[in-house]
Amino acid sequence: MGKFTMAALILMATAGTSLAEPLLGTWRTAPQDDGTMGHVRIAPCGAALCGTLVVSLDPAGKEVANPENGMLILTETRATGGGEYRGKIYAPDRDQTYASRLLLEGDSLKVSGCVLGICRDGGRWRRVE
Repeated sequence: MGKFTMAALILMATAGTSLAEPLLGTWRTAPQDDGTMGHVRIAPCGAALCGTLVVSLDPAGKEVANPENGMLILTETRATGGGEYRGKIYAPDRDQTYASRLLLEGDSLKVSGCVLGICRDGGRWRRVE
């Protein structure tokens, strides 16, 4: 088997694995303290998953400009089994990074994070796409 054929097979196998990852896609965050929300797109980044804030929404759900759009919200996220994921989550409203725990339940994602023993419930995110 030639080098090109082997590389193509590896690429196809990797692509199939990525497509099967149920966390991939865009998720609407739970409202923050001020009622604002966002859309976070989760995609592969190296051996882990990352989530980028791609859209910001006002309390009425209308898209608004936000300098935080494009910011990485989820990093180093990996499946740990049973629909659970662990990694890091950045909360722009608190300017704080937490150790994250995500629990996938269909099109709902229960989000929480802890730093120095202090935990924060991030609410439920809903799949947009």
